Amino acid sequence: MNDSKMKAVTLGTAGGPRWWKGDSKDRAGISTAIVVEDRFYLVDAGHGVGRRIRQAGLELGDLGGIFITHLHSDHTIDLPSLVVFGMHELQQRVDNPVPLLGPGDRGALPPVSPRAVVPPRPVAPANPTPGIADMFTSIVGAFATDLNDRVLDSLRPSPEALFDPRDIEIPGGIGHHPNTAPTPDMEPFVIFQDDLVTVTAILVEHPPVAPAFAFRFDSEHGSVTISGDTCETDNLVRLAQGTDLLLHEAIDFDWVDQMYAHRDDDEGSASRDHHYKSHTSVNGAIRIASAAQARALALHHLVPGSADDTVWHKGHTGFDGTFLVPEDLDTINITTAAQAAMRS
Repeated sequence: MNDSKMKAVTLGTAGGPRWWKGDSKDRAGISTAIVVEDRFYLVDAGHGVGRRIRQAGLELGDLGGIFITHLHSDHTIDLPSLVVFGMHELQQRVDNPVPLLGPGDRGALPPVSPRAVVPPRPVAPANPTPGIADMFTSIVGAFATDLNDRVLDSLRPSPEALFDPRDIEIPGGIGHHPNTAPTPDMEPFVIFQDDLVTVTAILVEHPPVAPAFAFRFDSEHGSVTISGDTCETDNLVRLAQGTDLLLHEAIDFDWVDQMYAHRDDDEGSASRDHHYKSHTSVNGAIRIASAAQARALALHHLVPGSADDTVWHKGHTGFDGTFLVPEDLDTINITTAAQAAMRS
């Protein structure tokens, strides 16, 4: 049944900055639509997001906002397609631009891996850690030739009139620092509100990227919490407390070990280090969902994206609620505890 007034549509369920090889699954990059009544809210913009929106039967004109958990490329790689192609479907949004919310400027470069023999040179030294607002400006600038053709010759509205980019401001006084304290204990804080949803955020732990957010969408029809990329963190438990659905990332650490077992070079060792300190196993996601007393847990941002479902179902009996491993374009209806009681 798809008659729920609040749904999560898993547009893309693979994590990682790559096109996954293998015959088992063909998952697009990470992206989720939270549908509330006649509007949808997009969380992250992994590869293939525009096509997946169309395949899900969603209309870009009904987009209530775009929310980026963090600025790793697998979560933002198709943001340019939404910004540039959007000018052909969002003409009516000139007076009501689409909110685009995401992390602000990191404020400092991450530390160099201790495995580095020679410290690498950072790219784009003039602006090495841009936030979402600067990223939007750079996207428009990179496509200026195309955009100016269409603005001047075809009289299309500029993306600058169709989108409203906003850096999420981290609350002061919590002791946050991108390198030394990226995930201090804190309370969730509201980043967006309209007539249908309230969106709250909290910092999660995904080193070295900072800030990294999890988001929670609350409406009169229920709640959905999206972890973003993170290792197990108490902040996420706090944000997700009592949520109807928790969408949590998951990685197969057996795959990580196999991937890097025969590599003793600095890059291989540093990459393995990253996976272990920055991501969550299936059992870890279950621990978080259980601690938060979530009614349902769905795994997404799956790494590797080509793994067989048996990888993700290991250990799921440890969760008392509903456990899901959705495919791309699956719809998860949000049913609150009150609604479930009324139907029983």
